[in-house]
Amino acid sequence: MTRSETKTILAHLEATKDDMLDFLKALVLIETPSQQAEAQLPLIQQVSQQLQHDGMFCMHIPGKRSGGMLFSRRRARQKNHPLQLLIGHTDTIWPVGTISRMPAEELEGKLYGPGVFDMKAGLTQIAFALSTINHLQIPLAVEPMVLINSDEETGSRESTTWIRRLARIATRTFVLEPPLGPTGKLKTARKGLSRLTMRIKGKAAHAGLNPEEGISAIEELSFQVQKLFALNDPSRGISVNVGMIQGGISANVIAPESSAVIDIRTLTKKDALSVIKKISSFQPRNAGIELQVDGELGRLPMEANERNQRLWSLAAESATLLNLKLEGGTAGGGSDGNTTSQFTATLDGLGTVGGGAHAHDEHILVDKLVERTALLILLLASPDIST
Repeated sequence: MTRSETKTILAHLEATKDDMLDFLKALVLIETPSQQAEAQLPLIQQVSQQLQHDGMFCMHIPGKRSGGMLFSRRRARQKNHPLQLLIGHTDTIWPVGTISRMPAEELEGKLYGPGVFDMKAGLTQIAFALSTINHLQIPLAVEPMVLINSDEETGSRESTTWIRRLARIATRTFVLEPPLGPTGKLKTARKGLSRLTMRIKGKAAHAGLNPEEGISAIEELSFQVQKLFALNDPSRGISVNVGMIQGGISANVIAPESSAVIDIRTLTKKDALSVIKKISSFQPRNAGIELQVDGELGRLPMEANERNQRLWSLAAESATLLNLKLEGGTAGGGSDGNTTSQFTATLDGLGTVGGGAHAHDEHILVDKLVERTALLILLLASPDIST
């Protein structure tokens, strides 16, 4: 892509900026909490209509518990070309009715509203990037596919099968999740996430009459929790957190049972397996205690491997045509990029710069919507670098 071609892309996006903002505001007004499958359908239909208008074939894949997925590809696609995958999601963490307290409004260069940053701006970028490619007849060496799911915020339990299937046949994947921080760092790595549950059984006894005959599961758990926190290693990106504990039946009873939910995040699969192995080998401190650890390896990390780094370098190079100096960063949370990264080169955080994800000040910077859409177009139009 030349600077002259890039200027043409920017000019077209600037001319359609109001349409982009109107489209984004319309998406924000459609409230789409993860737990309500039927709430996803109007938004899926809205995005589908826009994509179809710009030469895309669209298919809604129904879900059993979620709102399903939208799959899209170009109607006039080039066969026998390599494939690239764009991923987004419709669902948000906000319940229906939030829009009355967090209206979709533009103030001082920012567009506010539930889901605007995470990640309806990203959906807008997908739609208008493909629209621009269609309108300007930009040649593509790699054919785009789009998958928009409706259960990402709850772990992509239904959509992961489809994500894996498409990632296996794609040479690269672009994830339109929000970028990191005020400078809009792209996500070049993401920690993996596993959840374990530690269950402890002791022996009940009256706390006043015969406490010596009891074996406290809570006392045992307090010891084990300290061992768990000792596994934290910030220098290696390993975090182990006990975020929930339960135990006991009454204040005057030696607790016969207790449990803890353990959140494990690592930068590599190797470290995840190592931490899980250590926790699974924990032994009781007190005699008469039964200790059990349930759970297994969860969402694998999106590692900064060679193929992902090549894609990051391509983005940094493309950004120079826009006079942008991109930065990369590591995200502590997971996304569908964790899944695609196991099969193909993946770059995450390509959404619009903003802030307040999952917070009441959620917003994007309006002047960054065109910039980040242009970057996506340059990436989509770039050659296949998989070999």
